[in-house]
Amino acid sequence: MKTYALRLRPGEDPKAALDNFAQALQLSAACVLTCVGSLRKAVLRFANQEQAVILAGHFEIVSLTGVFSIHGGHYHIAISDGEGRTYGAHLMNGSEVYTTAEIVLASLEGYQFLRSFDPQTGYPELDIQTNP
Repeated sequence: MKTYALRLRPGEDPKAALDNFAQALQLSAACVLTCVGSLRKAVLRFANQEQAVILAGHFEIVSLTGVFSIHGGHYHIAISDGEGRTYGAHLMNGSEVYTTAEIVLASLEGYQFLRSFDPQTGYPELDIQTNP
């Protein structure tokens, strides 16, 4: 396992940044180990919903998890507002960092994460391959 650390700056899109990082380093299998920071705009898709919603304001990133590679990523985020209300959902493209997002990642040697269509779920799901 190789680890990386990123700091995203105001206005950056966390999902796009992670996907671009995987492309730039040609990561075949990676995961988010931890993340702290804040968002001023959150683009989220809640459980069992087709459409994303946009939340505007100031939010703390309580948690960010995910698996990703050059073949795509799947991220979940939990954010809280100024009154402590917490929202958890799929992180979609278009979110914006407010002050910072400090992210620690790991690249997993010996694996390749593909995204293959699963007829049972109707989504491209994680297809874990091992490298000899």
